[in-house]
Amino acid sequence: MQAIGILESIQVGVPQTYPLKGASATWDTSFFRIPVAAPRMVFRTHLDGNYQADTKHHGLSYQAILFYAAEHYPHWQKELNNPAINAGGFGENFTVSGISEANICAGDILEIGEAKVQISVPRYPCWKIAKRWNIENLTDLVAATGRTGWYCSVLQEGMVQPKIPIYLLERPYPQWPIALINDLGHGRFADIAAAQELLHCPILQDPWPEIITKKFKNIHLL
Repeated sequence: MQAIGILESIQVGVPQTYPLKGASATWDTSFFRIPVAAPRMVFRTHLDGNYQADTKHHGLSYQAILFYAAEHYPHWQKELNNPAINAGGFGENFTVSGISEANICAGDILEIGEAKVQISVPRYPCWKIAKRWNIENLTDLVAATGRTGWYCSVLQEGMVQPKIPIYLLERPYPQWPIALINDLGHGRFADIAAAQELLHCPILQDPWPEIITKKFKNIHLL
């Protein structure tokens, strides 16, 4: 069993209503997640204390927990000139060090405290990222940089807490780092053979089959 990272912080949020800057309208979101220091239970469907506002597009079984790499935050702080963008700032539940899209793979089975989880798919960036920070092109920047974060499903429920190690138990698909799936889905890697192989990978979940199929149709490869 190999330790590959640290669970640096845990964040949870519940749906709340916020005003849209410069408008009379409001929006409901749980994107504004707050850190918790005490141990938390990881359930099959969610992290204790964390609930989704948009249950149509979020909160499915393979989206039980959202991870984000701590190493991304210094880059965002510098590039956006905003030191307030920090752990939890991209809506993640788990902020982790030692792990990023480059070295975690779809299908990886991890042990974190008492819980066991399986990495599923990258987060496909949505408009809420830009709304959260009132930066119009931030969603596009997240997609372009590949600093998206990634989801997991829960194989074994259990307690977790900040600052504990993350262990890699199994890696059934070493050929599919999250970064490569991002590159295929966002058009940075136009390899038809890789796209076709990925579409047959049993770990791949919605919306990624449709995203990749559309992307490759658009460049006349499928």
